[in-house]
Amino acid sequence: MGVEMSVAIPGSIKDVDARWLAEATGLKIKTADIGIIGVGVGVASAVYRAKLTGDDCPASVIVKLPALDEAAVFTSTILRMYIREVRFFKSLAKECPVLTPRSYFGAVNEETSQFAMVLEDLAGHRIIDQTIGITIDDARLAVDALAKIHAKWWGRADALAADGTTIPFSDPIYPAVLPVVFAEGWEKVKRELNLSDSILKVGEKFAPQIGNLMTSLMDGVTTLAHGDFRADNMMFTKNNEFVLYDFQLIGTGSGAYDLAYFVTQSLKPEDASKYEGELFERWLEGLRKHGVTDLDRDRLWLQYRGTALFCLVYPVVASRGMDLNEPRSRALVETMNSRFERAFHELDLAKLI
Repeated sequence: MGVEMSVAIPGSIKDVDARWLAEATGLKIKTADIGIIGVGVGVASAVYRAKLTGDDCPASVIVKLPALDEAAVFTSTILRMYIREVRFFKSLAKECPVLTPRSYFGAVNEETSQFAMVLEDLAGHRIIDQTIGITIDDARLAVDALAKIHAKWWGRADALAADGTTIPFSDPIYPAVLPVVFAEGWEKVKRELNLSDSILKVGEKFAPQIGNLMTSLMDGVTTLAHGDFRADNMMFTKNNEFVLYDFQLIGTGSGAYDLAYFVTQSLKPEDASKYEGELFERWLEGLRKHGVTDLDRDRLWLQYRGTALFCLVYPVVASRGMDLNEPRSRALVETMNSRFERAFHELDLAKLI
């Protein structure tokens, strides 16, 4: 894919103005008032809102550029996260069976990972705060949407990995990179956060397990995995239609990965305890409803548990590029750690280490 040569990819937000936005999107934009958003939410990217004036253009759009933190940019580049999102909107978004933002522009330099995206501003839809936790009614809608996505690409996702649109969970980049960045994040969270005894015990011997956990998620039939299916990356319209965004971690692997990450990290611990089994069965039934017949329940449940264990990676690695003195960032990492604690005990994850 490479760079879209007709419009230069901006080096920073300083290079984004009304003229660039007009050239990039084809919209008749006259003025653009740009400000950063997503503090404590956008980790891998810097996210901005551009308020626009002009003829027949939206009142605002979202601009995504590489993260402002060098550690976050390094991780995002080495894991091809910016490339993955641009490719999703160019080749897969039109097939996606759930609502996603409209893409006005997307380009990435695949050698440097410098990228820019201009997306529909979803302001006005109902947002979910992951630190508070998603309600069970919303969680059921999210699981129904997830089943649609997984059914759409069930058994077809290996081809997406082969052409570079996704990265398979068995890719050697994961055991090569994640243990290193996990170790760096681990030292930071140990210094700056109060961790439970069980997280401390797991974290100290966790890094060497990451590669095996990821590879186990390639057993059986694979599908397109969103890779970051959590409450902060979803919204609901006024008619309660599900909206999904942030496709920087799309991968090929077990659909149980998305489900486990969502249930264990987006529900309050008490709700996860109460509804975990129901949501797992609801996901399976949704897959069947949309035509999937080759379901190995026992294997998927084992992969669900394996993902729940793997979820310690997310807050620890993300913390490398976060200011843990910023309240929302700290609350997100602490919340994810506390929810991991619940899963660790109730799903008997110690047996998987």
